[in-house]
Amino acid sequence: MNELLTLSSVGILILLADMFNFKKMAFPIAMIGLATSIAFSIRDWNHTASLYGMLKMDNFALAFNVIMCSATFLWCVLSEDYFEEREAGATDRYALIFFALVGGLCMVSYSNLVMLFIGIEILSIAMYVLAGSHKYNADSNEAAFKYFLMGSFASGFLLFGIALLYGVSGSFDTQVIADKVKEGFYYDQTSLIVLALMMMIVGMGFKLSVAPFHFWAPDVYQGSPTVITAFMATVVKMAAFAAFYRLLTNFVMLYGSWSDILTVMVVLTLLISNVSAVLQHNVKRILAYSSIAHAGYMLMACLSSNSSGDSSILYYTAVYALSSMAAFMVLYLVDNSKEGRTDIGAFHGLAKKQPVLAVAMTLALLSMAGIPPLSGFMAKYYIFAEAVHEGMTGLVLFAIFMSLISLYYYMKIIIAMYFNDADDHAIVNANPLQVGLLAVSAAAMLLLGIFPDSIYQLLL
Repeated sequence: MNELLTLSSVGILILLADMFNFKKMAFPIAMIGLATSIAFSIRDWNHTASLYGMLKMDNFALAFNVIMCSATFLWCVLSEDYFEEREAGATDRYALIFFALVGGLCMVSYSNLVMLFIGIEILSIAMYVLAGSHKYNADSNEAAFKYFLMGSFASGFLLFGIALLYGVSGSFDTQVIADKVKEGFYYDQTSLIVLALMMMIVGMGFKLSVAPFHFWAPDVYQGSPTVITAFMATVVKMAAFAAFYRLLTNFVMLYGSWSDILTVMVVLTLLISNVSAVLQHNVKRILAYSSIAHAGYMLMACLSSNSSGDSSILYYTAVYALSSMAAFMVLYLVDNSKEGRTDIGAFHGLAKKQPVLAVAMTLALLSMAGIPPLSGFMAKYYIFAEAVHEGMTGLVLFAIFMSLISLYYYMKIIIAMYFNDADDHAIVNANPLQVGLLAVSAAAMLLLGIFPDSIYQLLL
């Protein structure tokens, strides 16, 4: 539980920075807090702990905590100048990021459905505020409003599903519910249990931005500040999928009831997102639809009915978070240097002006497309191998075809960087630390593709 206490304490401490006049210490405190939480997770590896039957800090939760904190560490360093430029609210934003992490950790470690709901709300409320943190920007305000309305609507479905499960079983504990359903205690009420699970899938579907519950995501991603969008697309999505996967593993005995629905959702998500992305000319919206597409691939991992699905979803989320973070941070640097431009034209000639940024962006996009030897290829390979093992060969072939389509809209950005001349004289500014971290991220995409077992084997 030290991980949770550390993140909560750091969030509260940073929140007090304005009051006690140590705002300049917010960034180092954040870095130390994240490093400490990672250290606690490594120390607690293979030592499962339970907090009053509400949270279960097993290896699954610890692994996701390490990846979420690592992604946030990278995010904080790459976006440091964003907070410096907005010093008046920097501490508030740092604090909200840590509170979002607290919610994410609750989501990946819950053993009681009440904690799932509390974790989602802690994370969501922080993100609603951050989405609207450009308070004088109409797009940011619109994004926050849409995010809040859709999030509240989704929470209603989720809460009603949890209430139905409690009404049938008399417990919020996932293991108690799963054991009783498995033993057939409620064979005459199976339809109610399935209905409850379906409502929870609808609620989580909004949080995951999978079709047909994805329609809020492109507008929210585009309207939110770019650095906040980067956090949404990586850490938030990672926590949501870990929570969803943990939920479904407790109802494997009802696999036939929800697997077909998830299969339809995968097909719709991959089809709608990839076709829609082809039609976009704004890089932020392209990456938003790309994020929805990757939600479809991660949803395929949830269809696995064996334990190796843990490793597949851990590896995929880690690889996706790394690639997506790098892509969004290059977009942020371009956006910041070109006065809010995020269209493809803003990337013209980037390879000549900032070759390291162009290479990092190229590798990130190719990794998300699943091109070998980058880590994104191995991530999709593991997901597809699991699906073939489950007898879903047709779904895998469809997913491969969708991956080929995704290469088209990723290549539009790459071509703009390398083969088009810049249509303005603006210089894309990046400090040496940002350039260095993007170079390290690019190298990590290659290394994780060549040595995938460094992460994949953790949960086997």
